[in-house]
Amino acid sequence: MEMKSVEKKSFFKTDEFKLFMGKYGIGVILFGMLVILCIVEPSFRSTRNFINIAKQVAINGMIAYGMCLVITSGGIDLTVGAQLALAACLLGEFIMKREMAILPACIFTLAITTFLGMCNGLLIAKFNMFPFVVTLSMQLVIRGLAQVISNAQAISMTKEAFKNIYSGFVGPIPVPVILFLIVTVIMYLLLHWTKLGRYILATGGNEKAAVASGVNVFWTKVLAYTISGFLSGLAGIILTAKTSSAQSNLGIGYETDAIAACVIGGTSFLGGVATVPGVFIGIFIIGCIYNGMNLIGVSSYYQTIVKGAMIIAAVLFDKMMNQRT
Repeated sequence: MEMKSVEKKSFFKTDEFKLFMGKYGIGVILFGMLVILCIVEPSFRSTRNFINIAKQVAINGMIAYGMCLVITSGGIDLTVGAQLALAACLLGEFIMKREMAILPACIFTLAITTFLGMCNGLLIAKFNMFPFVVTLSMQLVIRGLAQVISNAQAISMTKEAFKNIYSGFVGPIPVPVILFLIVTVIMYLLLHWTKLGRYILATGGNEKAAVASGVNVFWTKVLAYTISGFLSGLAGIILTAKTSSAQSNLGIGYETDAIAACVIGGTSFLGGVATVPGVFIGIFIIGCIYNGMNLIGVSSYYQTIVKGAMIIAAVLFDKMMNQRT
């Protein structure tokens, strides 16, 4: 009996177990969490609630995918929440004040957030500046721009066609969910099947080795931040349609949710390790926990504590599974 117990314990230290947990551990956690929430709160398992969760996570999911690329390349992007606010204020200026058509307004908004994302990448890659410092400073600049554009006043988005970006359906599927699924497929192909994806993984894994292998590290970093800026703008469009209001204080704390979804989904803060399916699951874990705690009646203060604890646990799990120093 003693020999069997020793063998059973030793299995959890094997490479096979680590590989299994690395690939499927997060899925097991999500499944177990869903089962518990369905038992504790019957209204959680309703079809309507799952649709609401999917619509809510679409916003965080967009910025989480951009954050995933940046973290995987060895950086961090703290501007994503401010980018959401800037996108909202730009839409209010273009659509409500200048009476621009919705599609051109959205295109101009995405162009501006994409450009600002590229600026982040250029500052970091060209001048070898610390990503944390650059994006923290740019966060102040971008949110300040949002306040200037809106004059720190909320702009009511009254056009129904614009509101339908969040509330509309294509058949039985909400528009935000369709957009999120399209972005998910594109991000999966980009990270796992394209040269840029391989370059991002190589740059974050070992930058010097990537340079020696012929990887253009400069443009790899710039493109990662550029894509993050674009996806932040797209999330800002959906969020503004949801709130029906353009405000400069939107998106506060969203960078934390995006980071949480990434690290819970297996994206390593050490860089070079990430999977889009993992981030996808991480996004839904965050969304389900928030939704479940709201239904149960847990205070938002406790939700913040849980979120912070999950990030710490996910980073510790990554350390234990990968044993990298």
